[in-house]
Amino acid sequence: MDSRFDSLDWSLVASFLAVADEGSLSGAARALGMTQPTLGRQIKQLEEAVGFALFDRQPRGLRLTEQGKALVPAAQEMRRAAKALELAVAGYGDQMAGTVRITASVFTAHYLLPKAIAKLRLDHPEIQLEIVPTDSSENLLFREADIALRMYRTEQLEIITRKIGDLQLGIFAATSYLDRVGRPETVEALFALDFIGYDRSELILRGMKQAGFPVPRDWFPVRCDSHPVYMEMMRAGCGLGFAQINVALRDPDVEQVFPEFDIAPLPLWIAAHESVRRSPRVSAVWDALLSGLRPYVT
Repeated sequence: MDSRFDSLDWSLVASFLAVADEGSLSGAARALGMTQPTLGRQIKQLEEAVGFALFDRQPRGLRLTEQGKALVPAAQEMRRAAKALELAVAGYGDQMAGTVRITASVFTAHYLLPKAIAKLRLDHPEIQLEIVPTDSSENLLFREADIALRMYRTEQLEIITRKIGDLQLGIFAATSYLDRVGRPETVEALFALDFIGYDRSELILRGMKQAGFPVPRDWFPVRCDSHPVYMEMMRAGCGLGFAQINVALRDPDVEQVFPEFDIAPLPLWIAAHESVRRSPRVSAVWDALLSGLRPYVT
């Protein structure tokens, strides 16, 4: 084998892919959790190993050379293989102590998870937990998370999923708001009141259209895509809003309006990579989440 490739280890390839993905040393350094000078030295070491430049230095960052572009597919295969090995090792570990990383939507992490996590900590103090609130999908195959709580079923073959149940939705408003504008007794009176909508998301628009009430985006005088902020806007009296029934009914400051109004529920799924799912601590967290989240679903 050419001696130039003696130093072509995975850490250098990982650095190469990070810079290719981010387009700059600074962005890649943040993504990898290392300093920019260290990352720069690794890229230089890799370029010396392969014998050609991988990036062209640009005023606004780094751009792959043609030779660098040619290496990306093989480097990505190497990353997938490394992640598969990491998952396999994690699945066969027999230690209960360790860290489990859980990702969930911001609303789920804010309103549903805390009590389940508190109970889990009592039952398994040896397990450390990392909670990742995000409305984007963390990649279980690349182990950005060990367990994911999602509103949809993952179709990837390597991912094990289980439906926890359905999150029932209803229309709610702050008691202070209803005291001011009155409690509607008809559908016409209901839709004459202010509703809080989403900003860029079209979920509420599509739901209302399916229910036979098509409205434009600007029909909502207040709009926000952040679900916790949306909830606080409703609690403050900015208008009526859609909320998870088992969360909103626990709030003494809000009331349900028109409970007979039929709204399609949100499914709640739990997912994990099949290899990681075999780990005793991931299995313990999986079971604890199933138990802890059941009070919120039907």
